[in-house]
Amino acid sequence: MRTLSLATLGVTIALTSLTTSYALATEQPNAEELVGKNYLGAHGLLINTDDDRLITNPSFGTTSLDNGAGAGLELGYRITKDFEARLSYSYINLDAEDDRFDVASGTNTALDLLYFPYQKSFYIVAGANFLDVDHSNLSPGVGAGYRHYISNNAAFYLEGQGMYQIDDNHLDFVSKIGFIYYFGDIDSPAAAPAAKPIKPAKAQQETLPADSDKDGVPDAVDKCMNTPLNNKVNSVGCTIFMDREKVMDLSVHFAHDKYEVKPAAYPEIERAAKFLKQYPQESITINGHTSAVGDEKYNLELSQKRAQAIINILTEQFNIDRSRLTAEGHGESELLDTANTAAAHAKNRRIEARIVGTKRVPVQR
Repeated sequence: MRTLSLATLGVTIALTSLTTSYALATEQPNAEELVGKNYLGAHGLLINTDDDRLITNPSFGTTSLDNGAGAGLELGYRITKDFEARLSYSYINLDAEDDRFDVASGTNTALDLLYFPYQKSFYIVAGANFLDVDHSNLSPGVGAGYRHYISNNAAFYLEGQGMYQIDDNHLDFVSKIGFIYYFGDIDSPAAAPAAKPIKPAKAQQETLPADSDKDGVPDAVDKCMNTPLNNKVNSVGCTIFMDREKVMDLSVHFAHDKYEVKPAAYPEIERAAKFLKQYPQESITINGHTSAVGDEKYNLELSQKRAQAIINILTEQFNIDRSRLTAEGHGESELLDTANTAAAHAKNRRIEARIVGTKRVPVQR
């Protein structure tokens, strides 16, 4: 299962908890005014699916679901000052890790119970989800959220929830942003009596150090002014970066005793060329192989020619710099199938390459 989803859920709940003090200080309806009221809402969502959710295509093999986005509607009812029930339905568009795969749309029907520990905007949510992203199964969920009221009846909200699909042992994470509207008359909270000001013996004003880009690092020590607000920074105010990797495997098969590339293999080679252009700093080794039929020395030379044939296509037809490409023949030393059959020999007549693209991206707050 995706351990990163657990970490993301924990961070989201922690950040949401930090907003509680703000929620207690904002003007919003008293909890007793909401009891017995119904509301309707709409939301958008992002889903981060478990890596173990696999899909198969006869042409391309197997890959995992990556993530998705969607939208939905919800109906809620405030049971008590502390608890609220909610029924929601969401439609989800899904993507695969390999962009060649087409993925069917998904849905989620959820019955949730919301608990408001302070009877204000911060809440904890738990419930039953019938999440259908490759097939439908019961997925218990737990998370947290925060509402920001724009009137006595209307509020925006942010929510994060982890969902565990019991039958298939999958863990998915969903984040939502939405809007709700309560029906009925809701009075504003009564204003507290103004406290009598206490005149200090001597007024003193504390001056905070200047922080022009509001990254939490004073200008006096900030070496990277005007960093984006969403970027995480180090002790001297400069953006922290991380390396993000993406992997592509290239495989091409050949006829017996041939190193000419079949026309059917060109789309796969073109896909590799596009990947290399996205990551111009990366270099690859094309590994050539043969079957065990024939002389070992001859097969070694043939495997080198097969690898070189792929390099020639990448450089001459797709303009990839030759200095980034290396051909290496292995002959019959790395057989995929050791059987002495026509099918095994065809499987072994191949080239293979793995391209790992690395891109530096800023770490988000």
